[in-house]
Amino acid sequence: MVNDRANLVLHLGAPAGAPPVEWVIREGFVPYAEALAAMEAHVAAITAGTARERVWLLEHPPLYTSGTSTGADGVVDARFPVFEAGRGGQMTYHGPGQRVAYVMLDLNRRKRDLRVFVAALEDWIIGTLAAFNIRSERREDRVGVWVKRPDKGEGCEDKIAAIGIRVKRWVTLHGISLNVEPDLSHFDGIVPCGIADPRYGVTSLVDLGLPVTMPEVDAILRTTFEQRFGPTVPGVGATT
Repeated sequence: MVNDRANLVLHLGAPAGAPPVEWVIREGFVPYAEALAAMEAHVAAITAGTARERVWLLEHPPLYTSGTSTGADGVVDARFPVFEAGRGGQMTYHGPGQRVAYVMLDLNRRKRDLRVFVAALEDWIIGTLAAFNIRSERREDRVGVWVKRPDKGEGCEDKIAAIGIRVKRWVTLHGISLNVEPDLSHFDGIVPCGIADPRYGVTSLVDLGLPVTMPEVDAILRTTFEQRFGPTVPGVGATT
């Protein structure tokens, strides 16, 4: 078994002749329950063969989500609503200034390997950040994407993006969240991803000195997604 995710085959391109992935950007803040319902419905349609694969980009109002591995001490201060997400992983925060990308891909047609899929998501984020001249890395013992912070002390690293997925009949749900310009103090209400070690914090593009806009991030996310997963097309029905 390959232990290093960096050595996995990361390209999960669609098979020849497959329709492009829908690329949908939703403006405004999407309530979490609404997003879950829409995602479940679309994944069911993909499974039934009546809908295309989709990447859905959005922002949520401030909230916390709990994954299937969350412990009893995951919430420190429930200053925002807490939702059971049904995805893997532990506690995380979603809110304004954070780009959430829900990735609904049919691994039946790509590759039935969750380790490869997670590694590809990590690689997608790393490639996106590299376009902004940010060096980020994956960690074997910590899911997500990390940036070294020697300015904070020896061995310090900050998470800039989180990953949490679920799979139903080999069609994926949930996906990634990339910190563009969220209020980082909102992460103080939880133990992010169950990591309490003070050497490991949370950062964002703006916190790293890059005042980029969400449309700029979206454009790079789309380019780097296509390099790894195949072509996209603007989606129809961006309200769901």
